[in-house]
Amino acid sequence: MQYVSTRGNAPDLDFEAVLLTGLAADGGLYVPSAWPRLSGDDLRGLRGRPYTDVAVEVIARFVGDAPSGTLDRETLAGLIDKAYSVFDHQAAAPLVQLDADTWLMELFHGPTLAFKDYALQLVGQLFDHVLARRGRQVTIVGATSGDTGSAAIEACRDRSAVTVFILHPKGRVSEVQRRQMTTVLSGNVHNIAIEGSFDDCQDLVKAMFNDLAFRSEMSLSAVNSINWVRIAAQITYYVAAAVALGAPDRAVAFSVPTGNFGNVYAAYAARQMGVPIDRLIVGANSNDILDRFFRTGQMRKASVTPTLSPAMDIQISSNFERLLFDLEGRDGAAVAAQMDRFRRDGTFAVSERQLAAAQGVFTSARLDDDGIRQEIARVHRATGMIVDPHTAVGLHAARTAGAEVAVPLVSLACAHPAKFPDAVEAAIGQRPAVPARLRDLFEREERLTTLPADLRAVQEHIRSRAPVGAAA
Repeated sequence: MQYVSTRGNAPDLDFEAVLLTGLAADGGLYVPSAWPRLSGDDLRGLRGRPYTDVAVEVIARFVGDAPSGTLDRETLAGLIDKAYSVFDHQAAAPLVQLDADTWLMELFHGPTLAFKDYALQLVGQLFDHVLARRGRQVTIVGATSGDTGSAAIEACRDRSAVTVFILHPKGRVSEVQRRQMTTVLSGNVHNIAIEGSFDDCQDLVKAMFNDLAFRSEMSLSAVNSINWVRIAAQITYYVAAAVALGAPDRAVAFSVPTGNFGNVYAAYAARQMGVPIDRLIVGANSNDILDRFFRTGQMRKASVTPTLSPAMDIQISSNFERLLFDLEGRDGAAVAAQMDRFRRDGTFAVSERQLAAAQGVFTSARLDDDGIRQEIARVHRATGMIVDPHTAVGLHAARTAGAEVAVPLVSLACAHPAKFPDAVEAAIGQRPAVPARLRDLFEREERLTTLPADLRAVQEHIRSRAPVGAAA
């Protein structure tokens, strides 16, 4: 299995190289050169199988043939078993039925209580395996709008071959999210609070990867969803849910709250593999760049507005470039031109034909903070369930944009409500129960560094703390 850059001017790589590389050398994102397929018989064969078995069947197709002793199927299966052994639900990603045709997929049963665990626990295992075999070290640099950071830190803490630097926007993540990162005092973990927005953090990370000398010196790697392996791992729960609800003999739809487009892109990837997904619904908050695109065909950047759903407070959706690559007929030069235009002008547009192709798969809906509070309250009245603000966005999108969907509709619960207690209390007058994993969180010591949104300052900070010889 080979991977190509969305901008068409970087070397093709295999799965292991994509894992270690993250962002392509030309600034693009890696995608499979051709989509692997899951046949109808393949999907039927997954019925009743454990989540880990589904993960092996999905992810092995993205690894391709590997010699024994490398990342062969048996080795991959062992790493997957280790990754999901720390989850606190036997089904890993259970489905809860809300009404006759609507389901909630709970993606908060991992160590940090958010969907990012489903990919990053595996990514941590893969890094360990590949780096140990190659005798290498890497410096992981990532940006987080709330959940990626804690999931990456939890997956990579105390690993001898990995040093982790996570950038988060100062004051723009919930206190629980911040503390889940900053209370990990492992020597290989470094938290940086950037004076700016998530987009500023993301721009800094991309700039470091595009500085090829610094990238080589620090042996940079990525855990953000710019790393293809993140996407590959997330495809699993869409396949598992579709099979549980009757695939391939019955189609399904998904409603996904998203800011950076990675989670819903994983659903799109499952569809490209042959999973019968009828419709993908994108849930946006007040930072509605994706909703505006799917309505108008124009991507136009605006300033970031802090909201009750901070993981979606994004105006530059990195993973959208992967969809654009398909809309442009896999023409890397055309994608590069569009992304250059977006960086220069803050806007670009697709053709009417391309917009129609996107709208053939995607629908979108938007919900502001008042609506989020109302949706949390509505769900609580109707079901007794307490949901977090991001899940509320997805459920609203499912009810509105999904009203005409005639197949089972799965809405994603991407985080545990205990990560956002203030927002929940404002909506329903009570705080969610605190899981055992979080009970002493506010008693733990914090450690972080605050820096301006300045590339040189961040690079010097990383250079001074990454182990000598990281680029060996």
